[in-house]
Amino acid sequence: MKVLVLGGGYGEELDGLDVLRDPPAVGDDVVGLLIDTHVPVGADDLERLPGLRVVATASTGFDHVDVEAATRRGVWVCNVPDYCIEEVAETTLAFLLALTRGVVALDRSVRGGGWDLRAAGPLRRLRDTRVGIVGFGRIGSEVAARAAALGCDVWANDILVSPEEVASAGVRPVSLDELVRECDAVSLHVPLTPETVGLIGEQELAAMKPTAVLLNTARGPVVDVDALVRALRAGRLAGAALDVLPSEPPAEPLEAPGLIVTPHAAWYSPAAERERYARAIADVRTILARERPATAVAPLQ
Repeated sequence: MKVLVLGGGYGEELDGLDVLRDPPAVGDDVVGLLIDTHVPVGADDLERLPGLRVVATASTGFDHVDVEAATRRGVWVCNVPDYCIEEVAETTLAFLLALTRGVVALDRSVRGGGWDLRAAGPLRRLRDTRVGIVGFGRIGSEVAARAAALGCDVWANDILVSPEEVASAGVRPVSLDELVRECDAVSLHVPLTPETVGLIGEQELAAMKPTAVLLNTARGPVVDVDALVRALRAGRLAGAALDVLPSEPPAEPLEAPGLIVTPHAAWYSPAAERERYARAIADVRTILARERPATAVAPLQ
């Protein structure tokens, strides 16, 4: 039984597995597939691996795997949904602070030869900031707790979480329309699904306050980036921070007033990197031992 590894980062935890690093033309003896976010797995790939029992991706997102095709073939699909909760929540908080207090804009002004405390425009007190969390799952709820600890008024929207559960965390449950209209900072923490592609587009951006900011540490296609850049350039939005983009890296640098862009690094710490690969390998070992994995998005029926 062989395990095919496509993607870097898998190391010593592979000891004891019969590992292939190069894809074979036909893989009757390949029972496990270890991948990363940049490796797509479609129905055709699954067809070429008829003995496959598990696809494990070292990532939270799994939209690069054809889950429906895997389910039809009785193949497990496993992800690692909780390896970087703290890192992403802390990056989101850093974005919030950087935008509300003008840290990046003021630094750029000074580096350009300026010395103007108003170069970033009016700066906001956190305790006077209403933060809207879109997606109240593992990461969204952690961001909410951190923002509340700093004195922010926190609202949230999640179609999969009951208003009672949101309220029990000390957060105000609201509709998405109300959240984008009334919040000073909108932070996105939803998975990429057909329903969330373009979730924040021209209409939602137009509804936001011109003094508001947008934070995206979720998935790039959740935001219509072209519409966002137009809003920033027109002064219809005060700022935005993006760790994820629809195409990474972008074909051209994104330039707009008040825009911060980081290279999909919100998840990263050495500890998180080790954990995500180790957890994916552990899922493969579990399934090959004919046991049920701790997390799976396509379990056998």
